[in-house]
Amino acid sequence: METPKAPDAARGEMIFIGQSVVIKGELSCGEDLYIDGQVEGTIDPKGNRLTIGPNGRVKANVTACAVVVQGKLGDNIQASDRADLKQSAVVMGDIATHRISIDEGAYFKGSLNIQKEVPAKEVLGRTALGTYCAPAMKTRTGKSWEGTILLRRGRRGVQRIPR
Repeated sequence: METPKAPDAARGEMIFIGQSVVIKGELSCGEDLYIDGQVEGTIDPKGNRLTIGPNGRVKANVTACAVVVQGKLGDNIQASDRADLKQSAVVMGDIATHRISIDEGAYFKGSLNIQKEVPAKEVLGRTALGTYCAPAMKTRTGKSWEGTILLRRGRRGVQRIPR
């Protein structure tokens, strides 16, 4: 099993919430956020990256530019750019994002809404329903893939509908 990577402090400012920290309520900040403790409520790093470390236990609605999950997340994710579920991730909630990567071994239960890029003349917030345009997506084997896919919810979770 691959050892999870620690936050990269060289990228710029980052807020680190350690294992012994428990937060209940609204958490917002203007920097990247790394959570290895427990958070309940809402999390909004104001358009920055959120990383939930391997010891992180989060039960919160999350709104961020990019979300990386290595621990447990028990609510919804709204990622304006991408969501990455690593091998040790456990996510039970809905995900809305432009790009997603789910590593083999990650657990996901919920709905997935891959949002299409919105042209400037359309109203922001509209999403493609039924047919999901995946600008960049990784398959279970780790290979990159681009194109349009059809998804449905089945007994085994979200499944691709063959053309």
